Amino acid sequence: MDLFASRSSRMKASEIRELLKLLDQPDIISFAGGIPDPALFPHEAVREAYDAVLSGDQAKAALQYQVSEGYLPLRRWLAGMMGGLGVACDEANIFITSGSQQGLDYLGKLFLSPGDTALVMWPTYLGALQAFNAYEPRYDRLMPDGGNMTPAAYRAAAAVTGGRPKFAYLVPDFANPTGQTLGRKQREAVLDLAGELDIAVIEDAAYRALRYDGEHEPPIQALDCARSGGIDKARTIYCGSFSKILSPGMRMGWICAPRQIVEKLVLMKQAADLHSPSINQMVIHRVAETVFDTQVEKLVDAYRQRRDGLLEALEAHMPDGVTWSRPDGGMFVWLTLPEGADATALLERSIREARVAFVPGSAFHADGSGRNTLRLSFTLADERALSEGIPRLARILKG
Repeated sequence: MDLFASRSSRMKASEIRELLKLLDQPDIISFAGGIPDPALFPHEAVREAYDAVLSGDQAKAALQYQVSEGYLPLRRWLAGMMGGLGVACDEANIFITSGSQQGLDYLGKLFLSPGDTALVMWPTYLGALQAFNAYEPRYDRLMPDGGNMTPAAYRAAAAVTGGRPKFAYLVPDFANPTGQTLGRKQREAVLDLAGELDIAVIEDAAYRALRYDGEHEPPIQALDCARSGGIDKARTIYCGSFSKILSPGMRMGWICAPRQIVEKLVLMKQAADLHSPSINQMVIHRVAETVFDTQVEKLVDAYRQRRDGLLEALEAHMPDGVTWSRPDGGMFVWLTLPEGADATALLERSIREARVAFVPGSAFHADGSGRNTLRLSFTLADERALSEGIPRLARILKG
């Protein structure tokens, strides 16, 4: 039976989602999923918020339909937060999504026609590739440090498949998977290129709050607003999430964008799921108002120690020829193995012989390259993971 749309052939299972199934096996030490530590969730604040929301007249709104844009007090809170980051906006510039992954899917649907080009980093977030793949784009390399691709070259390459460049997508702060953070000059370079190509910039800010060292860089959207004269004249779309700070299970994300883009996204939301769950929006608003900043501080203190522990373990045990990133924040360390190594094949051995899981780097490359790379997440890296898991992994890498 050949009834499926052509786009379905580009839908593939997430290697990370599949690896998460291993967490149910108690003898597996996993550095695979970029999962917040559930022991650090603000359980009590969430419980109190649900109790409050389900009390009195609020319960009616919590259990009722919601406007597609999202719960107004939450959007106003987010607009205030964005203002603190240098993006002057109001609730009309904020759109609530069911997790930031839904936002990426909507943006792919909004911008990409079959054959159009999305500019992405090499490597880039696997979930973004999955979201965009359904809309049948081609990918080209986004190179904030410069390269031999001029705007004319990007346009010419895109024209081969009958499309044009539509947006640049990137995670500028503690990127998934590399942990890399772009400096201000690199962020300005992305805006320069986007201006010359007349394309959008999708700024995925899922990890921005999780900085452990150094000073925060300004959001690309803030730089864009300063250049263009305001949010409604900007080309940057900021994608945020509560998943890494408050709770991934509640599936609450948001987009900050020019009003004309928000208006289009609202139409998509109406057609897809009407609105994100009212009760979860109301609870997230209460929790964010009361504990967001203290929750960030708690996570930063905990994850900084785990990052440092992982880096120390790598330094102590990794064989010659293996290098790794030293991120200032986020959740990930990126390993590069000697040329010719195949991390996918090594994963099979690692699970079978060492009972250690990681994510092979080729999953994050739009062209399947990067086979000699892999990603380690440190958010769940307890003492056993570091004292047993890394030495076991090192023995596998030594051959």
